[in-house]
Amino acid sequence: MNYIWAAMVVFSLIAGTVTGNVEGVLTAGLEGAGAAFETVLGFAGIMCFWSGILALCEKGGLANLISKLLSPLLRRVFGKSMAMPHIAMNVTANLLGMGNAATPAGINAMQELDRENNGRRTPSRAMSIFAVMNTASLQIVPTTVAAMRAKTGAASPFDIMPAVWITSTVSLAAAVIAVLVLTRKYD
Repeated sequence: MNYIWAAMVVFSLIAGTVTGNVEGVLTAGLEGAGAAFETVLGFAGIMCFWSGILALCEKGGLANLISKLLSPLLRRVFGKSMAMPHIAMNVTANLLGMGNAATPAGINAMQELDRENNGRRTPSRAMSIFAVMNTASLQIVPTTVAAMRAKTGAASPFDIMPAVWITSTVSLAAAVIAVLVLTRKYD
């Protein structure tokens, strides 16, 4: 990726030199860097907010409550894993579209699933399913995307919800089916 980025910068500078517009290339580069910084700063605020909300939920015992509510479904997939509270928080954060805020719970869940895997070098089926559930997550309320759309001036930031429901459901189903087929093939 670094090579691609470097090649793009060099190509832009060469094109700017050949066309006599080096100043335009440099100005665009600086403006782009400024816009990127503002975007990252906005994301950081959103991530901090939702991470704090999830931490409060976890400390307040909401993780255990959510785990109990989701346990009939999650138990069919993960059995009686000690990672269940972390898995439930991760799934909840993903359901609410809090993407990056789901990461700490996801890391804790994967560490616990790894301990339960008894140090084997290959992931267990539960680890594989959790990884794809986390990556191709089902979203009910895409809060992060809606916040980004609101920040960029969208008149109705949540009007994407039906498309998000369809695509996240299809991608999650395809990912879980792929894991089940492939783990059965290689077990």
